[in-house]
Amino acid sequence: MKNSNLDSPDLANSDLVKAESICKNFGDRRVLEDINLSIKPGQIVTLIGPNGAGKTTLVRIILGLIKADSGTILQAPSLNIGYMPQKVHVEPTMPLTVARFLKLANKNSDQNINATLQELNIAHLEKQQLSIISGGELQRVLLARALLRSPQLLVLDEPAQGIDLSGQAELYQLISEISTQKQCGVLMISHDLHLVMSATDEVICLNHHVCCHGKPEHVSTDPAYLDLFGASASQNLAIYTHHHNHEHDITGKIRAPEHD
Repeated sequence: MKNSNLDSPDLANSDLVKAESICKNFGDRRVLEDINLSIKPGQIVTLIGPNGAGKTTLVRIILGLIKADSGTILQAPSLNIGYMPQKVHVEPTMPLTVARFLKLANKNSDQNINATLQELNIAHLEKQQLSIISGGELQRVLLARALLRSPQLLVLDEPAQGIDLSGQAELYQLISEISTQKQCGVLMISHDLHLVMSATDEVICLNHHVCCHGKPEHVSTDPAYLDLFGASASQNLAIYTHHHNHEHDITGKIRAPEHD
């Protein structure tokens, strides 16, 4: 498999990463068959599919962690990638604060770390032990870890893992805002199209091969998608949203109103 840079150094007018005809076997089992995808600055591409469909394998190939058996990965010159894993294991007895965890990974200044935590509304966690924060808080810490690399491309493996439904909607909206503001591309893995529909530009439905791809509203009615997820999946695509006259903090408690 070839892994090379794209010819054009102008990121604004070219793909950040492009996968061409990627194939991968594990033993005699074909995991990926002739996969093609590309991601541009400011674009969010979401991989969906059942367990074992090859989503994580494809991401690991794009990251250069494993090699494809055939095909080509093209990257923009000096591409900076921020990776958010599905989960991390932290030994509960290890004394490790959120700030220390982030500094170990990125060698960033305290000021940069604090600014990123502020951006993700988790500045109050800076001195907290990593082992005692909630699942939703940990996911935002992992997102902060990826953002501290100042990435042109964010790769997110199940970023809403272990978060309740309202928290998932909020996180996906935050990811969309980050992509727009920073003009970074996003490659995201998710099991559930209905959760990421409002925050995705293109969906690739994967089941060892590309079953279908396109805008979320088009994929949701594609026969290949319905074969994988059932007719009820397309009926549940309208994610619940609401507006109210108060705000919640990361724990779900109502924030006290600010006074002039």
